[in-house]
Amino acid sequence: MATIAQPLEILPRRLAPLRKPVAGVDGGGTRTRAVVLDGHRVIGEGEAGPSNPLRVGVSSGVTAIRDAIDRACGAALIHRDDLVAVGIGLAGVRRKDIRTRMHDVLVETLGVETIEIVSDGDIALYGATDGKPGVVIISGTGSISVGVNRHGKRVYAGGWGPVAGDEGSGSWIARRALQMVARASDGRGPHTALTEAACEYFQVSAVEDLSTAIYAPTITNDRIAGFSRLVIATARTGDEVALGIIDEAGKELGRAAVAVIRKLKMEQDRFQVAFVGGVFAAGELIVAPLREQVMRVARKAFIGEPSFSPTVAAARMAQEHLHRLPVAV
Repeated sequence: MATIAQPLEILPRRLAPLRKPVAGVDGGGTRTRAVVLDGHRVIGEGEAGPSNPLRVGVSSGVTAIRDAIDRACGAALIHRDDLVAVGIGLAGVRRKDIRTRMHDVLVETLGVETIEIVSDGDIALYGATDGKPGVVIISGTGSISVGVNRHGKRVYAGGWGPVAGDEGSGSWIARRALQMVARASDGRGPHTALTEAACEYFQVSAVEDLSTAIYAPTITNDRIAGFSRLVIATARTGDEVALGIIDEAGKELGRAAVAVIRKLKMEQDRFQVAFVGGVFAAGELIVAPLREQVMRVARKAFIGEPSFSPTVAAARMAQEHLHRLPVAV
């Protein structure tokens, strides 16, 4: 049995509990976000550390989810056991055995009977299209594309992690940038302002010291991925090398979306393609090449903002799950 740390201190119970408060959780490789929803109204939000069980393990993942929920409940001035359901979208749970293990430990830890766990891609898709047919592209620490067609068929592309995939993600952008810095340092590639940015981010005074810094035992995939923010900032200054990396990232994300569209046979349909995740802070620098890839195969598709956040989507999915439960008579 996994050992779970003691819960956070939260605010005292309200005198008049909410009608049917539910929680929604979006858990990834960098952070975990939670909201408490009362009807259609967000009444509390909370955040904690990473909860991807493939990266941090089941015990640490459950602790992060519980902490984020407790903080959201505290902000909503309710107690965790006032919750009637929890919807959780979690990176790393596409394998049924891991999803089942997380569910069992979470039921015991949270004390909430109705818990629904799906992938982070599933809640992002639901939030992007409000449950309608469409495609969503997620790019944060990692990357994945998910789609559903009018027949309800759902498929994925990407999500293979930093070793085998995650093209277009923060970790991919950061690694490509570090490769270009190494090439520039050796004289195998063009000069780039990414060299100075890398030295600043990894806190070294000379580029020759970067190899020691980036291979230090304390350097995690999340820490590497964080460098992507400086790559984006460098691209905005017009640095050709950084611009090339962001452009290729957009193309890779577009290719993932195209793979989903083709698998679902949606080339002739009109549907929304939405995107979520920190990498999209790059704006049109990354969206434009993504859009170009999609429009080549699905001319009726359109790029649009998500209807609501993945965290709220998880809570709304929990509400829908409650409506599907049989009523005792």
